[in-house]
Amino acid sequence: MCFEVDSLPPVPVIAGAAVSHEDLELEAADGTSFAAFHASPEEHADVGVVVLPDVRGLYRFYEELALRFAERGYRAVAIDYFGRTAGVAKRDDDFEYREHVDQTTQAGIQADVRAAVDFLREQGCRSIFTVGFCFGGSNSWNAAAAGHRLAGAVGFYGRPARVERVEDISAPILALMGGADAAIPREDVEGFDRALTEAGVEHEVEIYDGAPHSFFDRKQEEFADASADAWSRVLAFIGRYST
Repeated sequence: MCFEVDSLPPVPVIAGAAVSHEDLELEAADGTSFAAFHASPEEHADVGVVVLPDVRGLYRFYEELALRFAERGYRAVAIDYFGRTAGVAKRDDDFEYREHVDQTTQAGIQADVRAAVDFLREQGCRSIFTVGFCFGGSNSWNAAAAGHRLAGAVGFYGRPARVERVEDISAPILALMGGADAAIPREDVEGFDRALTEAGVEHEVEIYDGAPHSFFDRKQEEFADASADAWSRVLAFIGRYST
């Protein structure tokens, strides 16, 4: 997985922000129920964010990230991937996620993303973004080609090789990558950048020299500057493409 189970997003908490949160069960079009975490600001939010976790699925890091988005005025839903194989119950830290990752399909993942997008639209969100990490990073970029009518798709250190239909991407893309990521060669990132350009997709690819995979973590203090810059780019991207 990208993060340790006790890791936290390197995003400042806004003390006193009026937000609420709840555990949800959402239902995909194929009838699958899956777990989600919903965070919302007290005021109406026109912008929604679907948070797509790493290979471990939904756990504290992503619930905390949803709260950080809500503190900044965005409604956020972090989703799990494993409703079809692991159910919707809360899991302990010893969850054997790999066998469940191996059973996921893009069709199933995107059906779950669609259910989260539909939920946010039902809550009054007009502009919806996906923000994903590692496994979720490429899932986020794939979501931009899946007909969800996204306003934009953000991926932290997703694998470009998992992006299936670059030519069908219909929303702006933000890619935030580690320059020292041993799992994702720089040439793959540069190739993704070129492919997006050739497909006419509006995009921004930022490579943080020296940063490893999963640099966006409060524990990674030496990469605090990269994390701060990445977070500022996420917020600027959402602000730029919200309608």
